[in-house]
Amino acid sequence: MMAESPIRLQLRTERRDEEFAKEDQPIGDFTFNAKVADVFDDMVSRSVPYYEEMQRMVCELAQDFAVPNTNLYDIGCSTATTLLTLDRMINPNVTFIGIDNAPDMLEKAAQKIEHADARRPIDLKVVDLHQGLHMENASVVTMLLTLQFIRPLFRERVMKMIFSGLNDQGCLLLVEKLTSEDTAFNRLFI
Repeated sequence: MMAESPIRLQLRTERRDEEFAKEDQPIGDFTFNAKVADVFDDMVSRSVPYYEEMQRMVCELAQDFAVPNTNLYDIGCSTATTLLTLDRMINPNVTFIGIDNAPDMLEKAAQKIEHADARRPIDLKVVDLHQGLHMENASVVTMLLTLQFIRPLFRERVMKMIFSGLNDQGCLLLVEKLTSEDTAFNRLFI
């Protein structure tokens, strides 16, 4: 019998996402609040095609670029799934910094980190990317499905700030949804 992948173990939650199945729920803007944070791992693993595979590939690539005595940033770290997976794969002398703009998501991330027995401290920071971002000494930056939540007007500035914080030979591992002019292709990936 094959062992369950570490990423799948990370994504398993006690509570299945049924937040948006309620019929009497008022319609409003989606927010990463405490209710969403509580079921986020289940929500994202079921709603993003190939999410587990995406996590696996990003973590394998990060291994090739992470350098001891540098920083690894996860921008839009949500509940720390990527950071916790990387924790077992990356040299313990790499400092991990998780950035998110949703305090409830970071609270859930802190709980997961505490229960996961991480090999290193993981610094979690509330940052509104629209207000700016300071990074330094980065050998790896991951940004998974985050750019879409940054207003288009600010995206170029955020990317320049990331670039300015990257060391020579550092990398940005960016995963994002995209659309195509081919509607059949869009339907396949949506």
